[in-house]
Amino acid sequence: MIYAIAHLTVTDPDLMAQYREVAGAALAKHGGKVETATGEFTTLDGNPTPPNVAALLSFPDKESALGWANDPELADVHALRRGAGSSDIMLLG
Repeated sequence: MIYAIAHLTVTDPDLMAQYREVAGAALAKHGGKVETATGEFTTLDGNPTPPNVAALLSFPDKESALGWANDPELADVHALRRGAGSSDIMLLG
């Protein structure tokens, strides 16, 4: 199991709503899922700028995560997320 953290700052809630409708199936195509997502944060150390939403994603392995990120059939799904605001997604490992 490998994890990714997603930070999203939403500027277009309508596009984000469209993304949420298709995001789960896009993740599942590569064995991924959302473990948890929230818009509430508590700073433990430092002075970070929190996003609107953060999500912890899981995948069976690194290849599955990279497959999800680079799947040409999911380009429209990723474009919805990117169009909804800024998003940074980092694979942990």
